[in-house]
Amino acid sequence: MKQISTKQRKTALFVICVLIIATVGLIGRLMYLMIFHSEEYAVRAKDLHERERSIKAARGIIYDRNGVILADNKPVCTVSVIHSQITDPERVISVLCEVLELPEETVRKRVEKVSSIERIKANVAKETGDYLRSFELDGVMVDEDYKRYYPYGTLASRVIGFTGGDNQGIIGLEVKYDSMLEGIPGKILTLTTAHGTEIPNAAEARVEPVAGNSLTISLDVNIQRYAEQAAMKVLEAKGANHVSMILMNPQNGEIYAMVNVPEFDLNEPYTLNSEYSTLSGGAILSQEEKNTLLNRMWRNPCISDTYEPGSTFKIITATAAFEYDKVSVTDRFYCPGYKIVEDRTIHCHKVGGHGSETFLDGIKNSCNPVFMEIGERVGINGLYDVFERLGLMRKTGVDLPGEASSIMHKTENVKAVELATISFGQSFQITPLQLLSAVSTVINGGNRITPHLGIYAKNTEDNTVKTYEYTGETGIVSEETCETMKTLLEAVVHDGTGKRAYLPGVRIGGKTATSEKLPRSSNQYISSFLGFAPAENPQVIALVLIDEPEGIYYGGTIAAPVIAEVFDEVLPYLGIEPVYSADELKLDGIGSFPVPNLVGMAKEEASKLLKAYEFDEIYYSGEGSVVTEQFPGAGEEVKKNTNLILYMK
Repeated sequence: MKQISTKQRKTALFVICVLIIATVGLIGRLMYLMIFHSEEYAVRAKDLHERERSIKAARGIIYDRNGVILADNKPVCTVSVIHSQITDPERVISVLCEVLELPEETVRKRVEKVSSIERIKANVAKETGDYLRSFELDGVMVDEDYKRYYPYGTLASRVIGFTGGDNQGIIGLEVKYDSMLEGIPGKILTLTTAHGTEIPNAAEARVEPVAGNSLTISLDVNIQRYAEQAAMKVLEAKGANHVSMILMNPQNGEIYAMVNVPEFDLNEPYTLNSEYSTLSGGAILSQEEKNTLLNRMWRNPCISDTYEPGSTFKIITATAAFEYDKVSVTDRFYCPGYKIVEDRTIHCHKVGGHGSETFLDGIKNSCNPVFMEIGERVGINGLYDVFERLGLMRKTGVDLPGEASSIMHKTENVKAVELATISFGQSFQITPLQLLSAVSTVINGGNRITPHLGIYAKNTEDNTVKTYEYTGETGIVSEETCETMKTLLEAVVHDGTGKRAYLPGVRIGGKTATSEKLPRSSNQYISSFLGFAPAENPQVIALVLIDEPEGIYYGGTIAAPVIAEVFDEVLPYLGIEPVYSADELKLDGIGSFPVPNLVGMAKEEASKLLKAYEFDEIYYSGEGSVVTEQFPGAGEEVKKNTNLILYMK
């Protein structure tokens, strides 16, 4: 036998050693992977073989204070494709284009894209989704979904808000209470091969979604409707840019209505409403230009826009004067129609002046010189102290996003002229809600309230998960001051500038304002009226602002009747029935009649016709001989003994 050489033995030994080392290495590597990294590779395997699709949770319902649904969910479908599971791409493209009414280029691009899952279309009608399932297309997934639905369309659009395609809140209560409403999404899990092909007969694993909590708010659908109807009526009659209105309970801060007309459709939030489509002038807008207009349209002027309040702010100045004991109701003043402050002549709205008058007369007449004098008596430190106490130097804390704060002079920058104009509501800016909140404190006995909408949230089992509480503070101003102010403001409506807000049988308090917008030379105004009822124990407070009305623009003439109209509907609805005095019954002031059309008539002809109507007083404004405008308007239903204003060419 041939002997094995030493060289061959060495080679064999080397090979055996290499094999042993390799085997030990492989065993070590295998042990390392199986023992120390088993969980990691198990996760990788799971990710490779499982496909996950999300199931949207039903968003919580928003209810008004009476249980009326304001925001609901509509069942829809989301259509997606999984590239690796498609066996007949041309048929898939053809069917999807036809059923979903999409262009072939869009569908083909998504079907042919190599990805784990590609969405074709969301918010597909449930009937369409069910029809698409009947084709049994490999790789096409039709999953249940929800789309937000608003039964009342435009009602309180800037308050309720809307959601985006992912069901997340965008504006309003939808975003403020997003975490409470959104719910927890579910999942659908399917098993696939390493190549992404779905394994036949492998059952889907399903994690059910958890619906969001419902939210009940203080807004009342009926009160909101009354307010919106009245606001739209004056918007159209006066050709205004927009009209805002808030109705609130002054005792606890619950907001009954918040109006900004024209509103927009919550079910079509990316379509410009009449106000902003008019601004575009019919031009084709770039996406950037449209987005700018949309953002302006979605703003809530009641809380996000500041303005000079004008004469409604005299309520605050008067409150400060009584708190600092700088005035009494019987104090006498003299108004020549202006007041000279340093080098400035600041006019009263009545050019000829009011002459000698008491403070009671001054507030009824809304006399600027009277308020400039009492502002001087109190001083800026005293005024700012009361402003701070009434919450005018900070945000109200309302549970809506985007609230603005007031814009005030620094104390050291307030000189005599600024002090004078601040006293009657100019040269600073606040939001409408700040004013309403401050006046609520003045008329509710001196208690600070937080304006709010949220009341409580419930889960799907109808269990209360959260009751919303709001901070307040008592003794902000004295009860004596509050009682005096209520009496004065009732006098304003009874026989002052606010008498067009008068309703027979109801004690109403309030204050008018006609605010000149900046720049002053623009001759553009905001007409407003703030009113509350019943005056002796206020249960509702309201503020209306009419932005840039055409023609007559005085707050007492065009804004006060709006609140009267709303109160005429709302007060009985809230259980506040009229109690007629003997004088009201005697004068038969509770009857009503339509106003005749006098526009175009000569003064003599109009005067002859009006003898047949029961107007209290008829005012002729201007020196012309032909009626060019009238207020109230032709056909408007008015109470007996209403005043009529005729504007002459």
